[in-house]
Amino acid sequence: MGRAQGTVTQRLISDHLVSGRMEPGEEIALRVDQTLTQDATGTLVMQELEALALERVRTEVSVQYVDHNILQADERNAEDHLFLRSAARRFGLWFSKPGNGVSHPTHMQHFGIPGKTLAGSDSHTCAAGSLGMLAIGTGGLEVALAMAGRPLHLTMPEIWGIRLTGELPPWVSAKDVILEMLRRHGVQGGVHRILEYHGPGLASLTAMDRHVIANMGAELGATTTVFPADDAVRAFLEAVGRGADFTEIVAERDAAYDVTEEIDLASLEPLIARPTSPGHVVRVREVAGEPVGQVVIGSSANPGFRDFAVPAAMVQGRQTAPGVSFDINPTSREILQDLTRSGATFELIAAGARIHQSGCLGCIGMGQAPAAGRNSLRTFPRNFPGRSGTDDDAVWLCSPETATASALTGTLTDPREWAARFAVNPPAPDAPDPVSVNDAMLEPPLPPDEALRVELERGPNISALPELDPLPDEMELPVLLKAGDDVSTDEISPAGAKALPYRSNIPKLAEFTLTRLDPDYPRRAEAAQEDGGHLIVAGKNYGQGSSREHAAITPRYLGLRAVIAKSYARIHWQNLANFGVLALEFDDPDDYGRIEPGDRLRLTGLHGALAEHGPPALRVRNTTRDEEYPVHHRLSPGRRQAVLAGGVIPALAR
Repeated sequence: MGRAQGTVTQRLISDHLVSGRMEPGEEIALRVDQTLTQDATGTLVMQELEALALERVRTEVSVQYVDHNILQADERNAEDHLFLRSAARRFGLWFSKPGNGVSHPTHMQHFGIPGKTLAGSDSHTCAAGSLGMLAIGTGGLEVALAMAGRPLHLTMPEIWGIRLTGELPPWVSAKDVILEMLRRHGVQGGVHRILEYHGPGLASLTAMDRHVIANMGAELGATTTVFPADDAVRAFLEAVGRGADFTEIVAERDAAYDVTEEIDLASLEPLIARPTSPGHVVRVREVAGEPVGQVVIGSSANPGFRDFAVPAAMVQGRQTAPGVSFDINPTSREILQDLTRSGATFELIAAGARIHQSGCLGCIGMGQAPAAGRNSLRTFPRNFPGRSGTDDDAVWLCSPETATASALTGTLTDPREWAARFAVNPPAPDAPDPVSVNDAMLEPPLPPDEALRVELERGPNISALPELDPLPDEMELPVLLKAGDDVSTDEISPAGAKALPYRSNIPKLAEFTLTRLDPDYPRRAEAAQEDGGHLIVAGKNYGQGSSREHAAITPRYLGLRAVIAKSYARIHWQNLANFGVLALEFDDPDDYGRIEPGDRLRLTGLHGALAEHGPPALRVRNTTRDEEYPVHHRLSPGRRQAVLAGGVIPALAR
């Protein structure tokens, strides 16, 4: 390990540094050029802009996408879409209509610019690092503050240099590169790190290949992923008619990194993540033969033309296996247009595929929930328990090649073995020239004077933001839940068609909180409010996954005052502070095992520990067992003020 210097990441951070030192572990503040919000998170962001009394966004570009909850099973999603459009018009954002496409590749095509910063209320915002941007997923309130012109605060990560050599062999694609990283390092391997890819192997990876890899850096827990802006990025921007936006940004020849890694692309083979974690990666040949009931291709983790055109070429003149549901979830209307122009859409439909709307959909459990206990192969980024919308799901994550070969055979199949059996050459489809560029479903911001006259359209399902009270100086509260390691935000605030339509209705959404871990949690939490609230104890990496701040808001609404964990995922830790929940960590992780659900824990001297120069150390007394445990917090002065006030918005209001 050595000190980083001369990297693309350092240049991007240095060009936007407002305060702080670029030393790992130090808090830094960054100027934000662009923001991205989507409909699962954007309704709260727009309410936060309203609470901040913002007249107009102060970024260069802010875009509100509707891509997650576009399945309209009742009126709730449609009401939210109307609210979001009215808010975009009121506050000066671009608005991407339902069905236009997944936010990340759509933003990449229409708005991404090398050298810019992007803050997004979606954890996969990091996908824009494929263009040489510093793109960071964070909580919605952080994005609202960035839209108001405030800098983005984060802990300076280590820079992890990953040198790529060689070229990918036949039937292996970009998805296998990021799965190899997850095979090596698991879901916590990138925590407090920025991944920066470099080396001669980059020359064979297109900008959209890089998008696949950057997108799933979030599954490693990384702050973000960065690629250089080189000839591949230039070619992409020129193809979509934005060549003038290209600026070359590459690492210096003698660039050094805090941590180093090397991947020989030529050595990779098809990989797959087993249920129920992106980190459970094995070689496809090791699990070949498992029966398959569903195959879904799409999402932000496999968004390019080739990710659909290769499956189309593989199924040409063939039929998918009996009993297999073969689902195609186009990433954008432009991809669907190009697939149709090239004839690929016909081949997919003829082979038995079902074509769905352009958007996230099944990735967040909004449609295409699999049968319980049946294997579902998906080219998606996540397979946390129940995220698909089925409680007893069995979701595997793989490349389009592996997914399609398995759809044709009905069992989990290595595409190399399938190709050898049927003497099939690796497809190399070319996108239509020129590629489709369609901005008809992108509504530009209104002029300021016209925007100020817009009224927000609120349906009955949109509640007000909850009022949050200050943190008391001392409290003795019950441990209502003891969670294990790697609990995801999907388990705290579930995705899926049952819960997500209530994302704007905090009291109703709260009824789903943590029910995957404890179906009775909401009722018990509500009862504990008469006692002043409750606590949660958790293991490592608490809150991994989605950036949805609902996973902090709904427990807080139900009376959560503090979490004591071995460690936290970055975005959820920020979200807890933003809504006044005290995030503490065990000094000795073994103390986690000494606490049981129902124990009462006493915390005193909180105001002193959260004062600007107060010591971060505290002691927790277990009054049930007559024990004490040393704990600490990692809150910066600004976050301390927020927690003391009950959250960022109450702190700003004061």
